Amino acid sequence: MSAIGELGTLKSAKAAGKKQNKAAYLFLLPWFVGLALITVGPMIASFALSFTRYNLLSPPRFNGLDNYARMLEDDRLWTSLTVTFTYVFVSVPLQLAVALLLAIVLDRGLRGLAFYRSAFYLPSLLGASVAIAMLWRQLFGVDGLVNTVLGWFGIEGQGWISNPDTALGTLMILNVWTFGSPMVIFLAGLRQIPTMYYEAAAIDGASKRQQLFRITIPLLTPIIFFNLVLQVIGAFQSFTQAYIVSGGSGGPVDSTLFYTLYLYQQGFTSLNMGYASAMAWILLLIVAALTALAFWTSKYWVFYDDQD
Repeated sequence: MSAIGELGTLKSAKAAGKKQNKAAYLFLLPWFVGLALITVGPMIASFALSFTRYNLLSPPRFNGLDNYARMLEDDRLWTSLTVTFTYVFVSVPLQLAVALLLAIVLDRGLRGLAFYRSAFYLPSLLGASVAIAMLWRQLFGVDGLVNTVLGWFGIEGQGWISNPDTALGTLMILNVWTFGSPMVIFLAGLRQIPTMYYEAAAIDGASKRQQLFRITIPLLTPIIFFNLVLQVIGAFQSFTQAYIVSGGSGGPVDSTLFYTLYLYQQGFTSLNMGYASAMAWILLLIVAALTALAFWTSKYWVFYDDQD
């Protein structure tokens, strides 16, 4: 009888498990529908369109690899890649450096830490908005606040946005200004470092600078790696700032022509949807390659507590 009872209990448990699985799948159904219709479906469609000539007004016509071959001769595309890579590889390291510096300062136990943390995080929420981009355009305009402040010191300002030598720099400053998100993550990582490491280093006579480069930064390398990957991916996707500041042209002289902005121009201004789709997949490959490179190099500079 005991064996029969155990068998019955086992069957009841399996039946209950199946009901729970059905309930879980039911709750996950909206997410799966959204994944299929909003993410996977458009990706498959864009991949198919990248091999066609499509202007939204007539049916797409298959043209093989013509869109990809055309990229090799597209000077503006190469200009957009140069602008985007410059923007990413200059602004992201500066942004992370500022975020780490402020996280270290806040970690010293300032009064009103919650207020400072919220205030510094706010730019990360607003930095990619249209309103901030318009404000940035005004700040760096000929009659903007930047030139007004420079005038107080007898320095003659200029049109920072209209000068091709400085226009991209203003967008880099905007990206650095959105340091709040990585700063909060750095601050959380700093709170996880045991204080006994610093106490032992102080007893051995290590200076604050030595503690920073021998304890803090090595133990934060996993957090640095995490922030680096996220910010690089986000920087490659930047669009709103360049579109608003340049008026959608990428000017002056294509100095702010981000890759995403040129993709938008091809797809929705020139109606070259097939070419824009091919550009989107090239961007995906670029980001994937850089992410893979970051993971490959991480074994040389990222250190974890469980490593020997």
